[in-house]
Amino acid sequence: MESFQLPADTLEYTVLVQIWEQGQVSVRDLHERIGVPAGTVYTTTAKVVDRLREKGLIERVREGGAFLYRPCVERSRVEQLRARTLLGRFLGQAPRAAAAALVEAAADLEPQFLDELEQAIQQLRHENSHGT
Repeated sequence: MESFQLPADTLEYTVLVQIWEQGQVSVRDLHERIGVPAGTVYTTTAKVVDRLREKGLIERVREGGAFLYRPCVERSRVEQLRARTLLGRFLGQAPRAAAAALVEAAADLEPQFLDELEQAIQQLRHENSHGT
C-alpha cells in the first residue's frame, strides 16, 4: 500500500516537479531554480523540501558532505491521484452531468479534443480488458 500524501499547494508541487526533472538535487539548487525567481527566502524552500519528505514524496541521501533529495514516488502516480482528487471535487455529487458538460465545453474550445478523448477511452478499455 502506498504511503504518501499529495502536495498541498502550488509551491510544494513546483518543487516536486523540479526534483522529478533533476532526478537528484540539493536545496540550494532548488532555491536557485525556484525560490530566487519567485522572490522567496532560502528557508521557505528548505521547509517545502522538509514537508515533501514528511509526506513520503521524496527522500534525502547524503552525497559527500551534502544532502541531496530525490523522488521516491513516480510522477505518473502522483499526477493520476491529483487528477482523481481534482475531478472528484469538481464533479461532486453528479459526476455524469458535470463530466458531460466538461467534455462539451472542451470540445467547443478545441474540436479535435473529442477524437483524442475517444482514443484515450479506447486505450483505457483495452488495458482494462487485458488486465494491464
